[in-house]
Amino acid sequence: MLTAVEDPAGEPTDTAGPAAQLARRRPGNPAAVWDALLVPAGVVVTAVLGWQQRWIADDGLIVLRTVRHLLAGNGPVFNAGERLEVNTSAAWTAIVTLAGLVPGVRLDWAAVGLGLVCSAAGVGLGMDAARRLHVPPCRLRGKEHVGGTVLLPLGAAVLLALKPMRDFITSGLETGLVTLWLAASWWLLVRMVRRRDSARPGDQWPWATAFVLGLGPLVRPDLGLFSVLALALLVALLRPGWRGLLGLGLVAGALPVAYEVFRAGYYGLLAPSAALAKEASHARWDQGLVYLHDTVATYWLWVPLGCMLLALGALTGRRQGGWGDRWGTLAVTLLPIVAGVAMAGYVTRVGGDFMHGRMLLPAITAVLLPLLVVPATRGTALPAAGVAVWFGLAVTGLGVSYADRSPDVGGIYDERAFWSRAVGSDHPVSAEDFIQGTPLVRRSVPAVQRVEEPALLLIEARPGADEWRPYPSRDGVGHSTIPFLNLGMMGAAQPLDVRVVDAIGLANPLARHATPVFGGRIGHDKDLPMAWFVADEVRRGTPVPVERVAVLDARRAMQCPDVAEVLDSVRAPLTPQRFRENLTGAVERTGFRYSRLPALAADDCGY
Repeated sequence: MLTAVEDPAGEPTDTAGPAAQLARRRPGNPAAVWDALLVPAGVVVTAVLGWQQRWIADDGLIVLRTVRHLLAGNGPVFNAGERLEVNTSAAWTAIVTLAGLVPGVRLDWAAVGLGLVCSAAGVGLGMDAARRLHVPPCRLRGKEHVGGTVLLPLGAAVLLALKPMRDFITSGLETGLVTLWLAASWWLLVRMVRRRDSARPGDQWPWATAFVLGLGPLVRPDLGLFSVLALALLVALLRPGWRGLLGLGLVAGALPVAYEVFRAGYYGLLAPSAALAKEASHARWDQGLVYLHDTVATYWLWVPLGCMLLALGALTGRRQGGWGDRWGTLAVTLLPIVAGVAMAGYVTRVGGDFMHGRMLLPAITAVLLPLLVVPATRGTALPAAGVAVWFGLAVTGLGVSYADRSPDVGGIYDERAFWSRAVGSDHPVSAEDFIQGTPLVRRSVPAVQRVEEPALLLIEARPGADEWRPYPSRDGVGHSTIPFLNLGMMGAAQPLDVRVVDAIGLANPLARHATPVFGGRIGHDKDLPMAWFVADEVRRGTPVPVERVAVLDARRAMQCPDVAEVLDSVRAPLTPQRFRENLTGAVERTGFRYSRLPALAADDCGY
């Protein structure tokens, strides 16, 4: 299919004359040198661009607090004594934790560096896979050799021209790992397709491929879409018997299934807290379309994507013969495109995100994989010219300037630009950058240190005040608690024995099961009233800056058996019995919701 013309025996057919073939194979041939350097150049360019944008997001700092707890022996939690899965990517948390085991390694720089390495390696693997797809190796004197077809980095140029891609390479989040997993998964499938006719038995790495494909949900839950489609293609390529099928299923599913059992028993839910905080089971097409438009329209993405389709059509048009003899090549070419469209559809359905472009990057990366590099042919000349013109516009004129307009557009932020301005640093990598650049967080540190007994610290409500005031905790609470929206920087500022919570449900078991505010900002539309915090923590009879009736209603609601069970599932000691109860009740508990308004929650429960 595509550029290479293959005979039924599976060997590429070179239609060039003997002189041209000899020129291609000459080591000093400029085309051969260019093609040999193209993939390494893609790796280097990705690393350089990522380093130029180096920073860490507040959500990246959230990951690091969980890692700190793991390294301290408290388990994969955000607050000691409260089992909440705040991080979306279990695999990314594990990788950063392994880096933290190295003596002298700073976690913030480790997360930034790992994101950089993973992104660069992912782009390199993806480019190599596309090269293998379009220019299959031929056998020459017992060695594999690639002909002199000149390759163009069309898709790679499109991907790296996007500001969100460059921004989130080193954000401390799992973007780099997602890029690497997508590229590695597809590379393995392309390798199998290209070698299955001529490779020795057992040389197709079916088990390794199945294992890697099964890791998708651990990298990000929504990558399960790619995993399912890729595993289906793997089975179709191998055509195993029922025993082979069972074996592939066990290899692919053992680790994800084992982690899901652990998640249900340990955390008491079927999904991370972010899924509940963002209500990922609800359709929000209107907001999702706003998010999709914010990314596509900002960078005129229909231009390069249209050029990519033209290039794909030109390459497939060169295929001589019917599709039946090489259906695997067509399938492996279309797989990431179909999966990418499906992932973009899912992101749109759930309402997108509040970070500009970030949640669409996996889908865009997947769609571009088959065309990260393409052969230079007459059919690809026009698409290449179109991409070149668009590339010039993308890196010089297109984009979002939040300095010229409100940073909040449809609830969407240019996260890196916003925080760089907010903390006054072009490259805010360390937690200290955020702490020193955010007065409320900076002043919370001495405020907590002055507290002599466990307390709930709240910001004074009087006009003009921005100081933290402690309210003594009730009996049985052995920690101080500080609520704050930006969990990452506050979690970095506070020691591990201080409970840091939010009102949107990432690190708060009460907030994540509450109903959202209608029409609220995506990802932040659960705004738990402060009465719940007071009812949960503060000693009875303590004067608090919250309506007393609301606090009493919240305390009544917390006596509801279902609400009490939610708290027990994460706060009760993790005995074997508690694990079984969490496991068996995970489905019902994941779907349980109550009103965010204390009075309605208490009335609904009958208390």
